[in-house]
Amino acid sequence: MDVPGPERRLAAVLAADMVGFSRLMEVDEAGTLARLKTHRIELIDPAIAKNHGRIIKTTGDGMLVEFHSVVDAVLCAAEIQGRMGRRNADVTPPRWMQFRIGINLGDVIVDQNDIFGDGVNVAARLEALAEPGGICISSAVRDQLGQRLDGVAFEDIGEQNVKNIARPIRVYRIRLEEGPASTPVGTKGTAKTTGKSKKPSIAVLPFANMSGDPEQEFFADGLTEDIITELSRFHDLLVISRNSTFVYKGKAVKVQDVGREFGVDYVIEGSVRKAGDRVRVTVQLIDAETDRHIWAERYDGELRDIFAIQDEMTRAIVATLPGRVEAATHDRANRKPTDNMAAYECVLAAKVLHHRSNREDNARAQLLLDRALELDANYAHAHAWKACVLGQTWVYSGCADREATFQQVASELETALVLDDNDSDVHRILAALNLNRDDHEKATYHQERALALNPNYDLVVVQQGELLTWLGRPEEGVDWIKKAMRLNPYHPERFWSHLGRAYYCAEKYAEAAEALSRITRPDHTHHAFLAGIFAQMGNAIAAGAHAAEVLKREPAFSVANHLSTQHYKRDVDRQRYEAGLLRAGLPARSGAQRRPIGDRSRVRT
Repeated sequence: MDVPGPERRLAAVLAADMVGFSRLMEVDEAGTLARLKTHRIELIDPAIAKNHGRIIKTTGDGMLVEFHSVVDAVLCAAEIQGRMGRRNADVTPPRWMQFRIGINLGDVIVDQNDIFGDGVNVAARLEALAEPGGICISSAVRDQLGQRLDGVAFEDIGEQNVKNIARPIRVYRIRLEEGPASTPVGTKGTAKTTGKSKKPSIAVLPFANMSGDPEQEFFADGLTEDIITELSRFHDLLVISRNSTFVYKGKAVKVQDVGREFGVDYVIEGSVRKAGDRVRVTVQLIDAETDRHIWAERYDGELRDIFAIQDEMTRAIVATLPGRVEAATHDRANRKPTDNMAAYECVLAAKVLHHRSNREDNARAQLLLDRALELDANYAHAHAWKACVLGQTWVYSGCADREATFQQVASELETALVLDDNDSDVHRILAALNLNRDDHEKATYHQERALALNPNYDLVVVQQGELLTWLGRPEEGVDWIKKAMRLNPYHPERFWSHLGRAYYCAEKYAEAAEALSRITRPDHTHHAFLAGIFAQMGNAIAAGAHAAEVLKREPAFSVANHLSTQHYKRDVDRQRYEAGLLRAGLPARSGAQRRPIGDRSRVRT
């Protein structure tokens, strides 16, 4: 009887190996393994899955991956090398993690979950020929690719004799349009990178246990680890890994020495003290260069549930710290001429201007974001915030061509998503974009994605409350908006607007009026809501005064046009708001005569 031979198939095989792994392990074994694991979880494994690859085996610092398509294999390699290059831009060269990648198309033998054969061996030899951060492919891969990929150039380095392969191998190096460290394949037409998006970097030292109780040691360590993990969700912070900073546990350290060793801008120190059934945590943010204290805070809680208090304090600290880091970095940026500002600092200054919510500052924010993208065309966060700023001009009709501006917002977000689909801001702004299209389903998807990526980001949290209001769940919306206010005590004034609108939808008119009264420079839309609120409360004088203010600021205002900018999913919520506006005496349509507030003959209730 014939015995069937081993299964054979044609496959695109990717072999990858880390450069200088032994050296890095010798210097910092635990930290190197932790950083490699982080890169695997956040970047490498998702890139393989997205491009339909299958990990065959890993070897500690390397891996073998099978693809059904050479295009998928090259796209995956380009994404890994491009994003690793951008990550390495934020650390000192001795701590760089770089990979060599080789890709071959050839016949492989399949044995259960493993593959063998000439196709695999050639891929491994190609990997050894690649430069750090580079990609080498065989002529078989090159022939199959043709001209199908934008932003890719091929350098023929000729036939190479390699170990344990009898025949010479024709090898090509892949050159991405901006170099391996700058851009993923497919982002055709981007401007040349002339600068880096230098993010502020931070090291969290192990919190000291000041209780005299060894059992509280786990609480201090757990709190430190949680803070590091949660801070790492903020894409505009570079956070040193837990394994690196915990070498200082129990040691007296100089902040400036820590700053030099890790190459960081800021250091966080803290302590935990237990007294009876209460625990007190102190935390301080320090400028690593000057050893100057920037911010300090104290948190107290009861120890009835130590894990709950750990979670609560982590949220409180993490919610406040990024804002304090931004403020400190902004102070540094203000001391520099604008033309010399790094891309990150331009984005940071643009955020500050954007939060003021007026046309002049918004225009200045656009200029800064354009400058950021001149410096770093592949800075996803800058593209996302440019979309956000343009979106504000669209909302407040501060653009010459609303349709063109809306399309530009969508284009910026599409670019940002290609560059980094794990940036919570990208998904947050995509949620807002789809909400403006009244596509509540897509808005909910992107909002949930943003919330999963960064649950302690105040702008994401407040938008969750706003979205729930539009969906007809205003009571839940109020809770989320209040949570955002607790997360960021320095929140923009527009949070009060979101809260007021949620209360209106929940028919809590007194609370709505109180929230909107907190806005120091209300525009005509705020006055419209206040007019509707007081009309619903039966206060004709206040309603009429706010309605007059609406028409003074926006003479062409009509209830119909205004309602077209509101995104209620339920008709009952839209009708409630409409009823209030009409009761206040605002004109139903453009050119309509304003009715006295007492004339309710045509009001729908």
